[in-house]
Amino acid sequence: MGTLGFSYVGLAFLLMLFVPNLLWVKAQPEGYSARREPALLRFLERAGQAGCTCAALCFQDLNLRPWSAWSLWLAGAFGLMLLYELWWVRYLKSPRRLEDFYSGLLGISLAGATLPVLAFLLLGVYGRLLWLVVPAALLGVGHIGVHLSHWRELKAQKKNP
Repeated sequence: MGTLGFSYVGLAFLLMLFVPNLLWVKAQPEGYSARREPALLRFLERAGQAGCTCAALCFQDLNLRPWSAWSLWLAGAFGLMLLYELWWVRYLKSPRRLEDFYSGLLGISLAGATLPVLAFLLLGVYGRLLWLVVPAALLGVGHIGVHLSHWRELKAQKKNP
């Protein structure tokens, strides 16, 4: 069910998520537009964001515990967030084109969208928190779906300029 209480691990994950996104506000790729995003995907993305934020902060089940094999879920989640940070460094150093924003990393497509979603899913598994896994799944459908629709549109524009 989950134990209510503050999660410093959840806060750390959210900071790793939000700080680069705040930088992105001033470093958006040329030609980026949130218009024409499918309404259902946008709704799922927002619901997932709200649910992940609340669950990450409000359940102490996510905090560190004595090391066990189960801790590998947390290690995996943290590793994915480190890759996410690496993706952001690469993006911010790039010419900041749409191609850069929708790029992959180490074979992971749409890494800027995929990595944090996978990280929060693994964090939810680590905490045995359905309250985090479900919103992370909703976030995945919405956020990755929105990015995929933008990427497809970009690909079509390149084909037919």
